[in-house]
Amino acid sequence: MSDNCTAVTELILLGLTDDPTLRVILFVLFLGVYVVTLVGNLSIIILIRKSSQLHTPMYLFLSHLAFVDIEISSSVTPLMLRNYLEDITLIHLGGCVAQMFITFTFGTSESLLLAVMAYDRYMAICNPLLYSINMSTSVCTLLLITSYLGGFMNACIFTGCLVNRSFCGPNKINHFFCDYSPLLKLSYSQDNLTVFLPGLSAGSIIMITVSIIIISYAYILFSVLKIKSNEGRSKAFSTCTSHLTAVTLFFGTLTFIYVMPESSYSTDENKVISVFYCVMIPMLNPLIYSLRNNEVKGALRKLMSRTHLFS
Repeated sequence: MSDNCTAVTELILLGLTDDPTLRVILFVLFLGVYVVTLVGNLSIIILIRKSSQLHTPMYLFLSHLAFVDIEISSSVTPLMLRNYLEDITLIHLGGCVAQMFITFTFGTSESLLLAVMAYDRYMAICNPLLYSINMSTSVCTLLLITSYLGGFMNACIFTGCLVNRSFCGPNKINHFFCDYSPLLKLSYSQDNLTVFLPGLSAGSIIMITVSIIIISYAYILFSVLKIKSNEGRSKAFSTCTSHLTAVTLFFGTLTFIYVMPESSYSTDENKVISVFYCVMIPMLNPLIYSLRNNEVKGALRKLMSRTHLFS
């Protein structure tokens, strides 16, 4: 560190906009989104735990996806809401790095969980007779541990590239949360490793998870096309539609933020895409998985009728 460098301990988050009227509108909008996110994902978790017909690997993974979505949204949205209520939003450097670590841990875990869910659908449709053996409790537990451990390790790589950096001079982050790239730009010294290593880690995870999803659905497609009855085909496809929708939304935004070169988009575009990734997708996932899923809707009706009987 240079002798003239005064260490920065607090950072200023600039947020999405300075317009007072727009700040009020966005506060109300994202507060509503956050409430729907919490209610929707908690409802999914409670419904799966309370309904015996949903005690299958598919819904076990879905309940963990709901938990991960709560964590992603809760790591970002409260601070973003605070930004709309204050003229200047200060966050301690340590708190900023911690927020980034949590967001990256659960964001990576979500990508791995989506790959695990694709593998589960492959096993259910292509190997139905061996499904209970191939997706036993121990296998499901191992897949879940791998998803969370992968998220933790990826977040450690990103965080490790920042903790040894010196922060001095500019302390304004042109973002609504502590993302890696804006934080790295504020560091006093940078090297190729801080750009290459996180990019390699994130890119590898995206490549692995997308490959698993594509291969799984390629086998699923061939198996479904062999089914002679239209009803059988429709039923097989219906179990995959929700997952494919969630995969498209998640990896589409993730690729834009962390894979495409920064020169191809502006900071404002990055912030808008990040809002969709961190705030909107966690709200949409429970809606995607419940509105088109007859098993979830049936379990919800049974749980509500049971609750009504006991009330």
